Amino acid sequence: MNGDESIAALRRGLLDRRYSAVELTEHSLSRIAANETLNCFITIDPDGALAAAAAADSRIARGEAGPLTGIPLAHKDVFCTRGIRTTCASRMLANFIAPYDATVVSRLAQAGAVCLGKTNMDEFAMGSSNETSWFGPARNPWDSGRAPGGSSGGSAAAVSAGLVPCATGTDTGGSIRQPAAFCGVTGLKPTYGRVSRYGMVAFASSLDQGGAFARDAEDVAALLQVMEGHDPLDSTSTTAEPTAFDGSGSMTIGLPGEYWDDLDADMGAVLEAATRELEAAGHTLKTVSLPHTAAAVPAYYVIASAEASANLSRYDGVRFGYRAESPDNIDDLYRRSRAEGFGAEVKRRILTGTYALSIGYYDAYYLQAQRVRRLIRQDFLDTFDQVDVIAAPVTPGVAFPLGAVTEPVAMYRQDVFTIPASLAGLPAMSLPCGLLEGLPVGLQLIGPHFEEGRVLELGAHYQRRTDWHRQRPHIPLDTDGPREVSDAV
Repeated sequence: MNGDESIAALRRGLLDRRYSAVELTEHSLSRIAANETLNCFITIDPDGALAAAAAADSRIARGEAGPLTGIPLAHKDVFCTRGIRTTCASRMLANFIAPYDATVVSRLAQAGAVCLGKTNMDEFAMGSSNETSWFGPARNPWDSGRAPGGSSGGSAAAVSAGLVPCATGTDTGGSIRQPAAFCGVTGLKPTYGRVSRYGMVAFASSLDQGGAFARDAEDVAALLQVMEGHDPLDSTSTTAEPTAFDGSGSMTIGLPGEYWDDLDADMGAVLEAATRELEAAGHTLKTVSLPHTAAAVPAYYVIASAEASANLSRYDGVRFGYRAESPDNIDDLYRRSRAEGFGAEVKRRILTGTYALSIGYYDAYYLQAQRVRRLIRQDFLDTFDQVDVIAAPVTPGVAFPLGAVTEPVAMYRQDVFTIPASLAGLPAMSLPCGLLEGLPVGLQLIGPHFEEGRVLELGAHYQRRTDWHRQRPHIPLDTDGPREVSDAV
């Protein structure tokens, strides 16, 4: 075991008894401890992980193993986990322990996957670099001085570094796809409603969607098939049929000029080589247009901030969360608890969202942004009448140095290529397609609603012809065994 095996390869090793689930878990825990400087994890649960691994070994011995039984994974610290703290990388929830599991957590546990802990992220999932975390930024395994992306940076970095073979994430405006691109792994944002949001701490309720990171598209598909499905505990959960894989063969792939025309020449060359590889594999490339793309970023930040303002109003220092010390009165308690408990970016978005929802500005900002959202969605629907899948960049460039992007709007524009699919609620995946200056580049595949199977099949077809998803950063490949890690709570 060197940390680079696929889920399928690890499963074969478990079934062939080359190693046990407990041994596999101990190996992952030792790799996490040996790479603490990457700061991928906020909380590690070694005792719970080893107990789950022992239970997985018993299932395997009884012949009851499924595709994920005994496979180590990590959850983004936005998913509630019973008995393990859920911080959302915020001082506000630094010691919060949920009394229940999120549906995503419980479904993966029921499948026999072994949770090792909770990964670092941008505070309340608000950010594109993992730098807004109260616990400090996670670091990109390809270059520890660079950002792993956000908000699911810890999950992407952990998979990239081989600390875990897979991890969960959430994507509101690109928070799975952008870190996947920066860290050279495969990451899928499913259709809105495909995966239950129950127990996933809300940022922007009409946009948040749970998804997964793994080495390749086939591994991501294995995770999705466990995570997806209707959940009566989530009113936005759909009753769509399970993801289907029909081996549909040759596809027509749309290349939207709005995404491609302004790319840096070097970045464009790497991505164009990826699309030419798809063409060589028998797929047809077609230039298409998504005319309202330029309006996506401002529309998104109005909508997302407005929803964040409403969702985060519950954190007041009274019922739960951070409470200011020695308040003078109830008003002082509210003011100081929120001012001290939230970081700068979260406060910025709460204030922006509150303004957009205020009397006299609701129609001019929030309502107008929703109209733009409908136009963007219609652009995609019209385009999918002509093509099967859309191929696009994930990011304007490769991973940037930590601290290099300080102006808020410049940081927001890191998501310029991922936000449109989020506004439209579409499934979209980032997969590694090359290196630029020694750093990974991601190709984005976007499909029609509930056509994750089509996106995953095209990604798997590409990955069978290339080896970019097998490229790994240079980090320690082994250790002498498990080392002491932090307590679960």
